[in-house]
Amino acid sequence: MHHFIDVILPIPLQKLFTYSITSAEASFLKKGMRVAVPFGKSKIYTGLVYNIHNNAPTVYEAKEIQQILDETPIVNGIQLNLWEWISKYYMCTMGDVMRAALPSAFILESETVVTKNLVKRIDESVLKDDEFLIYEALHHQSSLKIHDISNILDKKNVLPVIKRLIEKGAVSVEEEVYEKYKPKLVRYVKLHANFSSEKALQDLLEKMSRAPKQREVIMTLFSISATTKKPVKVSDLVKESGGSSQIIKTLVEKEILEEYHIQTDRVQYEGEDNEVSKHLNEYQETALKEVKESFKINNVTLLHGVTSSGKTEIYVKLIEDVIQSGKQVLYLLPEIALTTQLVNRLQNYFGDQVAIFHSKYSVHERVEVWNNVLDNSSKAKIVLGARSSIFLPFNNLGLIIVDEEHEQSFKQFDPAPRYHARDTAVVLAAFHKAKTLLGSATPSLESYYNAKQNKYALVELTHRYNNVLMPDIELVDIKDKHKRKRMKGHFSDRLIEEIIEVLEEGKQIILFQNRRGFSPIVECNTCGHSPQCPNCDVSLTYHRYRNQLRCHYCGYNMSMPQTCMACGSPDLDSKGFGTEQIEEEAKLLFPDAKVARMDLDTTRGKYGYEKIITALEQQEIDILVGTQMLTKGLDFRHVKLVGIMNADNMLNFPDFRAHERSFQLMVQVSGRAGRTQERGKVLIQTYNPYHNILQQVSTNNYTDMYNEQMNDRFNFKYPPVYKQIKITLKHKDYNRVEEASIWYAKSLRQFFGAAVLGPESPPISRIRNQFHKNILVKIPKKQSLSKTKEAIIKINNSFLSIKDYRSVRVILNVDNF
Repeated sequence: MHHFIDVILPIPLQKLFTYSITSAEASFLKKGMRVAVPFGKSKIYTGLVYNIHNNAPTVYEAKEIQQILDETPIVNGIQLNLWEWISKYYMCTMGDVMRAALPSAFILESETVVTKNLVKRIDESVLKDDEFLIYEALHHQSSLKIHDISNILDKKNVLPVIKRLIEKGAVSVEEEVYEKYKPKLVRYVKLHANFSSEKALQDLLEKMSRAPKQREVIMTLFSISATTKKPVKVSDLVKESGGSSQIIKTLVEKEILEEYHIQTDRVQYEGEDNEVSKHLNEYQETALKEVKESFKINNVTLLHGVTSSGKTEIYVKLIEDVIQSGKQVLYLLPEIALTTQLVNRLQNYFGDQVAIFHSKYSVHERVEVWNNVLDNSSKAKIVLGARSSIFLPFNNLGLIIVDEEHEQSFKQFDPAPRYHARDTAVVLAAFHKAKTLLGSATPSLESYYNAKQNKYALVELTHRYNNVLMPDIELVDIKDKHKRKRMKGHFSDRLIEEIIEVLEEGKQIILFQNRRGFSPIVECNTCGHSPQCPNCDVSLTYHRYRNQLRCHYCGYNMSMPQTCMACGSPDLDSKGFGTEQIEEEAKLLFPDAKVARMDLDTTRGKYGYEKIITALEQQEIDILVGTQMLTKGLDFRHVKLVGIMNADNMLNFPDFRAHERSFQLMVQVSGRAGRTQERGKVLIQTYNPYHNILQQVSTNNYTDMYNEQMNDRFNFKYPPVYKQIKITLKHKDYNRVEEASIWYAKSLRQFFGAAVLGPESPPISRIRNQFHKNILVKIPKKQSLSKTKEAIIKINNSFLSIKDYRSVRVILNVDNF
């Protein structure tokens, strides 16, 4: 009796590959274990067992596997079902999904780089001969590829040796180097709790009269906290009082002062006691009850609650219930920035039952989380993560919460699988017979449409927490202000007035501009030339802080020229504005305020966001300038004013969702203002204050926006009324892409007729020296989606069999929005 296994390989193959195994292996292997298998002439891959059977492949001779890498499965059956669904729905291969789903430490292959572990000293006597050879080689060379190692050891399969070295901690396997950031502990002091009464204080000050220096420190502490109303840093206290840190140390030892540290840590949680979750107000109670009721009938519920209405607290109550029933919870967030704030909140309630998973984590941290979830350990009852966390090996999922479900960061664009985490989460929950809760202040039209069609249940929460009023939104007509010479740089007189007023109150300000860099175009005033990227069809963006021009698509950069590169004139001017320029102008206009910036350039690295968010929470920043990162459900207590520098460039973007997105962005940004007691204020600067969307934002009218946008979508046949598949063709030769895309579109039209749009060049038609062409297939609700995809795959296969077109890269993107 011959035994065979079908193996998923981490490469884009249309079919699974079959290998032969012995009967002993057949009895030991289970679905979801990893095996090392030969593939092609000399490569070895880590494959995943998909199924075990007795049918020999008809076309080729099945090779034998090299070895089994796991004792127990690392992927469970439900995950494999999900992978299959993703590969079918999003038209990609199982290999693509496997590569996206498994942490890269699980996929050893012949291209992996091995480096020596520098942190740990290793006792060389514990190493076997072959391990020692590699370890010694790493003393002379900083890193080795797997095929170098097989040359050193003179054998084909070296994965077991590397695996043993990793287990002993002698080497590490890397795909990317992560920055090692040690979070800085900041020391703060406050008066000890014993002296909170007036009398105790008086006694203390009398006692201190014999120690004038210590008394001076205490008095300074009072004056600093009275003027700034913020926590007092030890370093500030030393500077202001002219004392030394020794005096403060003495005061702490005498228990007159208390010191505490503020820091954000890696994965472990050090909390003494968990807080009890907050009491909900009546609106939240009603909403919670409605959600629970809706779960009895529906599997998916959409919670539409205005910004700052306390949606998170409702989630917490639901999570409590699910955990008590012994199940796991997945909490999906669009943006890594959000996780930092939520982690602290959830850890206050649930302690170490919270695990975090996202791409800024090192490989080792991700494997730890993976194993905790797989073992259903108490450390991973709640998983908080970005879109990749839907791939974790849950075995007892009870609830998935998708927060800020309208966010486009839930959609993966490159590489395949191009999945949408929200839609995938709904399917994953169905596999687990679990419930899904989608939450947002500005739901995406698809979700709201589904709710209106009774596919999802809908629960509305219309009051802000503490009954704070919605922020007061004012539109500022900058065309008029320019005419009357009332602009200073990019700030209108209204915005400056408001900022000054808010700064005097000691509150904070957020300024929003959805473009990073200093200015997007540099132009010569003499001949009109502007420097372009050599690889893409875009002008280079000027970045002042590095004094260079950069391309935001391919990363090309050059230093800022002193004179025009075409005519040599020194008269260069910059057009347009980005966050850097706003930051600079803010510093000039408000010299006493502390201004900071939050965009892709300032938040690189694992703790980039946390540094800025923590600084804002500690009130070390007065004005924060940022891009759309600021819009994601963060909760800043002391922000009173939000300024949107220019609303027009979002509204005029060439995309059918531009209006919906602008509405969501502006409402979300406005939602950062006035989240505690007093009403916040939002100023939106625009050249066209009568634009419908801006009027709807200013009255916070979601329903009007929904109806108007849906009307357009019906008339022009766009999602959610029709489904969409976008096909992108890329090649470095323009004519070839042109020809290929015309052929492709023609073939599609034979099937779908007028439902095919294109081929069309996108707004930026060349990126990284590849020319792009887009074809759009619109699919009416009545048309079978699976049949449509079969037809497209047929066309795709015949396209790839044409010799001239084989080098053209085709990207199939289902639900490409």
